Amino acid sequence: FSPLQQINRDNVNGLTLAWTQDMHPGTQENIPLVHQGVMFIANPRAIVQARNAASGALLWEYRRELPDDIEKYIRAVGRARTLALYGNSVYYTSPDGYLLALDAASGKPQWETLVQDYRTGTQHTTGPMIVKGKVLTGRNCGDTRKYCFIAAHDADTGKEIWRFHTTAAPGDAGGDTWGEMPADLRLASPWGLPGGYDAQNNIVFWGIANPSPHTRYKRHDGKPFAVSLSAPSELYSNSTLALNPDTGELKWYYQHLPGDDWDSDYTHERILFRSTFDPDPDTVKWINPNVTRGEQRDMIVTVGEPGGVWVLDRATGDFLWAMPFPYDTPDFHIADIDVETGTTSISRDKVLTREGEQHTTCFQNTKSYWPMAYHPGENALYVPYHDACVTRTGNFAAANGHSRVSHARQGSDPDAFAGLAKVDMTSGRVTHLHTQRNPGNGAILLTAGGLVFWGDMSGTLYAIDSGAGEILWDASVEGIIQTSTITYAVDGRQYVAILTGDGLSGTYGPLSMVPELKVTREHNAIYVFALPDN
Repeated sequence: FSPLQQINRDNVNGLTLAWTQDMHPGTQENIPLVHQGVMFIANPRAIVQARNAASGALLWEYRRELPDDIEKYIRAVGRARTLALYGNSVYYTSPDGYLLALDAASGKPQWETLVQDYRTGTQHTTGPMIVKGKVLTGRNCGDTRKYCFIAAHDADTGKEIWRFHTTAAPGDAGGDTWGEMPADLRLASPWGLPGGYDAQNNIVFWGIANPSPHTRYKRHDGKPFAVSLSAPSELYSNSTLALNPDTGELKWYYQHLPGDDWDSDYTHERILFRSTFDPDPDTVKWINPNVTRGEQRDMIVTVGEPGGVWVLDRATGDFLWAMPFPYDTPDFHIADIDVETGTTSISRDKVLTREGEQHTTCFQNTKSYWPMAYHPGENALYVPYHDACVTRTGNFAAANGHSRVSHARQGSDPDAFAGLAKVDMTSGRVTHLHTQRNPGNGAILLTAGGLVFWGDMSGTLYAIDSGAGEILWDASVEGIIQTSTITYAVDGRQYVAILTGDGLSGTYGPLSMVPELKVTREHNAIYVFALPDN
């Protein structure tokens, strides 16, 4: 959400292209930052640039020399999602396993520190965030638990302060939730978008992904029920973690999906807000009956890749309410929640147990690393989604124990495959503000001008009335609009920027479900719009 309102409902149809620049080729999932008129942006393959945010002129460029063998171990080299700014430094996580501080004025390296070994298949896939003078980072695990961790480094020196392993080892609290699986094989990574920080309670939130391999059968040597169908199961997979940023100590956790069988991540952003607790029982499926209606609560909300809206007390992790999203369906991946404790359960009948067995679950990558946003004035969450499910077949010779096909939800409207939903965070009521056939991997940008900016995979950027859902303006660009949508002001003029290009996750599935859509692939560029000077 941005407080900028120079561009608003009344004049947004006057937006024009202010400048554009090509980016370097490769997998593009970055979200740029703008500070004091300078845009900082990570390009694929370990290139960081600073550009004049009003003109696009290149101010400096940092190019990292990567090992010759990096392609052997890592796919989509350099898919950095975020950068971080602190003091006079830009922080960047490189694909060869280093955390770097670059001088914000010149791009010259100030320090670098090795965090992980890329030769294990481990890559910084999330990007850094700054909390209390510390640089926090996440990653995928590669092939060993050793690299399943969230790390904190000193922002001035690069010295490691703490690391928290995101899977519990034997002897740890929660270690028995993995059954007899050897510690080194317990994989569940913090690979997605950085989480969030609650300064009032001094808590860092981070979302953790699914356990690997994907299927229970594959993880537990042919014994899919070696671990519980109810939480806690295989901690801390598919959980929200609440950590002390000073020490890395775990304050609380909540497991959204226990013992995943479907590659259904619960990573990505956690959004903090304050709201009255009054969920509508006609809309919200699971409501804690022990919370007093009408009272104000500090809350945290997330939406899983397999769907669902989850609202917790952000100080304690207590369950408040949850519901299937974007729609309720018998194939929803959560079978039930104990509303008094928040304990989640999955259905035994949805777990693969033999070769050739098939099951359908919903949803599939309905909301991934394309961020949602919260409007404080309307107390509403705006969520981009795909109405997609997945049918899996037991294939235990495969690396993950299954083969799968993504498809539209059974009985759904093919012309409403993608959409933008508005969720009232007091009642939980959902308004499907906008729907369309073409899939969308763009971020949600809300502004005080009453607008939602959102881009799709056809290369169309929309400005939508945040209340009525009416399309007020659109523009076509070359390439897939991928995450990235931001707004900023330079010398009193407001700009809206997007990046185009192919992301690794989510691109293949949605496009396969709209086969007639012809898009320009691998076109990496920055497009920036503004109102005319006059």
